[in-house]
Amino acid sequence: MQEASDSVLLPADWRGGAKTPLDADTAFNGFISTNVVFALEQLGLFTWFEENGRLDVPDYCRARQLDETVLRRLLSAAETFGYLVLTGDTVAPTPAWDDLRRKIGFFTWGVGGYHDVFANAASITRGERVFGTDVRRDEGMVALGSAQADLALMRHILDEQIAELDFSVLADLGSGISERVSRLVKSRPGARGLGLDISASATRLAAGTVARHGLTDRVQPICADVLDVLFRGRRIEGADGVDVAMSFMFLHDLLVDPRTRRDVIPALRKAFPHAHTFLLGDTTVRPRGEGDTLPVFSTGFELAHALMGVPIYTREEYENLFREGGLHLRRTIPFGAPHTYLFVLEAQ
Repeated sequence: MQEASDSVLLPADWRGGAKTPLDADTAFNGFISTNVVFALEQLGLFTWFEENGRLDVPDYCRARQLDETVLRRLLSAAETFGYLVLTGDTVAPTPAWDDLRRKIGFFTWGVGGYHDVFANAASITRGERVFGTDVRRDEGMVALGSAQADLALMRHILDEQIAELDFSVLADLGSGISERVSRLVKSRPGARGLGLDISASATRLAAGTVARHGLTDRVQPICADVLDVLFRGRRIEGADGVDVAMSFMFLHDLLVDPRTRRDVIPALRKAFPHAHTFLLGDTTVRPRGEGDTLPVFSTGFELAHALMGVPIYTREEYENLFREGGLHLRRTIPFGAPHTYLFVLEAQ
């Protein structure tokens, strides 16, 4: 394991395979192909191929009441892009499909979640529209895409780190429907968990998640704005008992206000005074000057947050922030998605 962040070995695929400059043909076909891939995911083809291997078009359309003519057009486009092979009524995936399946969360996140944001980039730039007022992202698609990426790319890394920690109470900040905290608590006999999320609807759904795992006496979903907990006096019952606190793809949202940015880590420690370990994961700015290829996700993440007015940070800026806030960086771990890290930190 890497103890010093300077020696972190970055995965080869973080450099990506998209050669720049992207010519017009690649750029335009890339736009069309991302929409085709997202449509096929929404129509269930990724799940189908994972379970069955091949697909009969007429049967599939009858079972799901789909327009066969339109589906065939989508399948034909996917074949043109090299993802599928069509033989009469039978469709089979090519080897390229496997890479799409592993990274499908980025398509759900980008096409499903941020299509309106990207489409209105010029209007936002001109000041005619403002994100959060008349331009919004699809929160459900963002959550789904994040969950897909977590399952394919991140979960096994987190599980390895959690397995090394001694804890009795685990807190998840920005917990969504409490799936992650429930899964981790269930794997640790006797442990308990708190799931904090700002969304009332997500918290209601979290109650069902907890019940499904059989953890109603061990995991408590709480509807709370973490910023209220950090800066506005909101007290969370059970926070004093938390010994491991974690947050994923959420830290940059806590750092938006420049007036409180450097107070976030000290406030986090104060909110969970007996936590000995913090697991904080987030996507960082892609270092420039790394060559003439691009990875999936990085440019989309940076542009989306610029259009939303949310700053993002380099790995080094995060590490400095932790140090200034009194947390010791135990290790920095590449966390699945390009230029995303899991920071394992201990309170001093």
